[in-house]
Amino acid sequence: MDIKEYWKAALAQDAEKMRGFFHPGAWVNWHNTNEHFTLEEFIRANCEYPDKWDGKIERTEQYQSLIITAVHVFAKEKPLSFHVVSFFRIENDKIISIDEYWGDDGPAPQWRLDKHIGKAIK
Repeated sequence: MDIKEYWKAALAQDAEKMRGFFHPGAWVNWHNTNEHFTLEEFIRANCEYPDKWDGKIERTEQYQSLIITAVHVFAKEKPLSFHVVSFFRIENDKIISIDEYWGDDGPAPQWRLDKHIGKAIK
């Protein structure tokens, strides 16, 4: 399973290429919005989004049949930016499930800024 190629297809919103990475009965959970998707629902949610995606893999870890990625995802035409952590379960070189956690990028909350704690990562 080439996780970089999966993300390339997902960010390109290429439904046919994406489908090839999954078992037919695969499912995806988006925990932040409490949504459970079948494979086809997930592909629709990703590929029918009303903008184009781009992004960069920032970290990948693998332990046995689990692949974990941290990816910076952003919309090409809107000021939307996210970091997503994805837990991929792999069986016979295909994705059987993904648990994803999406976080909106933005400034630290005012209460932390007021305390003058922390500093920018980049």
